Amino acid sequence: MVSIGLLLIRLVIGLSFMAHGTQKLFGWFGGHGLKGTGGWFESIGMKPGVRMALMAGLSELVGGALFAAGLLTPLGALLIAGTMVMAIVKVHGPNGYWATQNGYEYNLTLLVVAVGVAIAGPGYYALDTFIF
Repeated sequence: MVSIGLLLIRLVIGLSFMAHGTQKLFGWFGGHGLKGTGGWFESIGMKPGVRMALMAGLSELVGGALFAAGLLTPLGALLIAGTMVMAIVKVHGPNGYWATQNGYEYNLTLLVVAVGVAIAGPGYYALDTFIF
């Protein structure tokens, strides 16, 4: 049952990150694409904005895919966690803890879930189990 629980966590978190990545990269799912996201990144001091948006989008897309598949799970978790650290430092941290105040509560939760799965392992239903 633990492996099924880990699978559910990996799928929901991983697929959600993939969707966020495609918002930044391609403008899918109501996103703003590289140019729009890059402009926003520039406005918060992350320069060059388009390059930073590309890095963030790729981290979310690739990290989410690896995490969902349970393939190179620690790497996928690291990409997710790194993205959340940047979100906390550059956007949400100054607003305090609570998500209702645009704080870092949600980002910290996602970071801890990613790190926790990396530490615990992806479970039986993961490509890592069958490859390594």
